[in-house]
Amino acid sequence: MQPAVKVNYASLCFCQTAFVVDEVSTIVKEAVEGAIGGNAYQHNRVNQWTNNVVEQCLTQLSKLGKPFKYIVTCIIMQKNGAGLQTACSCFWDNTTDGSCTVRWENKSMYCIVSVFGLSI
Repeated sequence: MQPAVKVNYASLCFCQTAFVVDEVSTIVKEAVEGAIGGNAYQHNRVNQWTNNVVEQCLTQLSKLGKPFKYIVTCIIMQKNGAGLQTACSCFWDNTTDGSCTVRWENKSMYCIVSVFGLSI
């Protein structure tokens, strides 16, 4: 006879509909590695790279099947000593909506990707 297993359905349901930062962060890191990888900064390829990163993120996020509308932004900046300051503000429901920002870098550039998940 198998022991009874108690399932907390409220927690299970929440995980399936929650914005999980670790899950989103992994998707972003894989998208950046896939699009840019070990390439050196090349101004003429930045537009292609940023488009590839955001499209790959959106494709993988939609495959999660969670009830969210997603917004993905990507900034690629050459490492040349210049400063970059960004900020964002959101008016949303902290219990259902979420965001995640990932900073990736190699020897010649920074890539900063932000994902916002808005519950439907």
